[in-house]
Amino acid sequence: MYQQMIFVNLPVSDLDTSKKFFTELGYTINPQFSDDNAACVVISDTIFAMLLTKPFYQGFTKKQIADSAKTSEVMLCLSAQSREKVDELVDRAIGAGGSATGDTQDQGFMYSRAFDDPDGHTWEVVWMDPAAVQG
Repeated sequence: MYQQMIFVNLPVSDLDTSKKFFTELGYTINPQFSDDNAACVVISDTIFAMLLTKPFYQGFTKKQIADSAKTSEVMLCLSAQSREKVDELVDRAIGAGGSATGDTQDQGFMYSRAFDDPDGHTWEVVWMDPAAVQG
């Protein structure tokens, strides 16, 4: 069966800072799709974040690049295996130079927290009780 992949393209101010941030979260950089203008962050077998320098990113769009420190265009959401894994990833992100954003959401069957990466892109990490998903 074909597994569809997603490549999320994000403009970044400092490619080295962004690469360091994501590797400190435990992700790897795929050198095959990385150079001085871009880095491919491997989040899973089917999820990749393409970190693109702003001038390189601009080459793919005629639109103005949003200032993600001031505006929100997208919120990226990653699943986690447990509540503890949510806390682990968000705490690691904050320790690596990200910042906490929003309030912790605890609805019993679902738990989430969020952080902004060094460029202000918002990442939400969520755990949902598998029994609640089935029901």
